[in-house]
Amino acid sequence: MATDKVILHLRAETKPREARAALTPKTVKELLDTGNFEIFVEEAPQSTFKTEEYRQAGAKIVPFESWKGAPRERIIIGLKELDEELFPLIHNHIQFAHCYKNQGGWKDVLSRFPYGGGTLYDLEFLENDQGRRVAAFGYYAGFAGAALGVLDWSFKQLNSDKKNLPGVSPYPNEQLLVKAVKIQLNKAYSKTGKYPNVLVIGALGRCGSGAIDLCKKVGIPESNLIKWDINETKKGGPFKEIADADIFINCIYLSKPIPPFINYDLLNKDDRKLRTIVDVSADTTNPHNPVPVYTVATQFDDPTVLVKTTKGPKLSVISIDHLPSLLPRESSEFFARDLLPSLKELPNKENALVWVKAKKLFDDNVKKLNQSKL
Repeated sequence: MATDKVILHLRAETKPREARAALTPKTVKELLDTGNFEIFVEEAPQSTFKTEEYRQAGAKIVPFESWKGAPRERIIIGLKELDEELFPLIHNHIQFAHCYKNQGGWKDVLSRFPYGGGTLYDLEFLENDQGRRVAAFGYYAGFAGAALGVLDWSFKQLNSDKKNLPGVSPYPNEQLLVKAVKIQLNKAYSKTGKYPNVLVIGALGRCGSGAIDLCKKVGIPESNLIKWDINETKKGGPFKEIADADIFINCIYLSKPIPPFINYDLLNKDDRKLRTIVDVSADTTNPHNPVPVYTVATQFDDPTVLVKTTKGPKLSVISIDHLPSLLPRESSEFFARDLLPSLKELPNKENALVWVKAKKLFDDNVKKLNQSKL
């Protein structure tokens, strides 16, 4: 059993409006209480958690982006992908990197690790012995995505097509988000006399359950919720039912190529009802994206992108890849609680299955990277 303390360095998130954190003050305290960790936390202007909360939990506070010059033995932990820079990465990193599924630019992202002698432990692929992810933001991704979808649909009922849904900022808690969405939905209902029909694909998963819970909490009747999962999609798309819904929320985890769920043939019809697509999966750069009607990842300050249709009403896509940051504190606590048992295994990571599998996956993808250069 390893006896040296694991040194974690929580880097500040730099993606615009990313207010979540991979370690929360509660997580920091629990790790430190084991006696097996030393934890440094960067000053993080965007974070929902205050520096003082981490200090009180026992962390050592260090300057913003100081991870770049930190000693090699520190494990750098964060959430979103690093900024697009070229310098080699010498540390072990725990984060989401989005470079294992042939995403655009994956070679540039991955190559920085072997160039510097570092290792990537991708949070998306930390799995237990049953092959299930140990921690995921899925529930709050679906919850927040559905919230923005209902806001966009309601906005379209209340405004001309010349206007787009305005930017949004993170909410302090779930109750305030639900209240804000409910107000706009009720205004739309008062004007139109109808609630939207919402089709959720991936309804049985974490993400889908979050989307459905939001819809229920804001007052959309159960009869307006169309819940699809593997059984409903196994025949293969595209599906006219999507074009017949008012809001379509894609919550699947794309692990292999599948036929598209929707295409322009179905969208370019006069009888199309669909007004809003929420692609929670946001596989924008994936060549097998099952929602191939947009190419732009959107952001909270400009949440929608127009789908260029020739017929039917105005249609927009919401494709924000950090949706849970709309509820940064709750989603961070939710994620960190699930990740904590695996983090506690870091002092013995050479024998801990979740870390062994993640290291093998990294090594396999580096081999793939090297072979692509031959």
